[in-house]
Amino acid sequence: MSLYNPSRDQARQFLFDAWSKFKQKLTLTDLEKITVEVLQMHPEYHFVFNSPERYMNQQYFPEMSETNPFLHISLHLSVIEQISINQPIGITSIYNQLCKQHQDKHTAQHHILECLAETIWYSQRHNIPLDSAHYLDLLRVKIR
Repeated sequence: MSLYNPSRDQARQFLFDAWSKFKQKLTLTDLEKITVEVLQMHPEYHFVFNSPERYMNQQYFPEMSETNPFLHISLHLSVIEQISINQPIGITSIYNQLCKQHQDKHTAQHHILECLAETIWYSQRHNIPLDSAHYLDLLRVKIR
């Protein structure tokens, strides 16, 4: 598995495996610990991660108001990594302000996640590289 560009199935399998190891009380890697922490914040998705054989190949259609739990959890992990390394520069400060504003790190992460998803969508729609300046501008709007 490529660490930086896993296939859809590899990424999903990682999430299933981390959840399974957690439930079996097996030793988790640092990344698995972070993943499980995010999964625990989302009990509405536990049924998916409890049934890998059923959901590994599940398709999700946003136009039908379906949330893709794999994408959602993966975006959380991306946001957590960005915050931990302050990339793009300034995101950690924005996150801290959002945490203070909302008194909840999960809500703060969701605000960032929404901006990241919009930035990715824009980049893909216009076939351009991710624009970190635009991303930071979207984030700054979230701070009251």
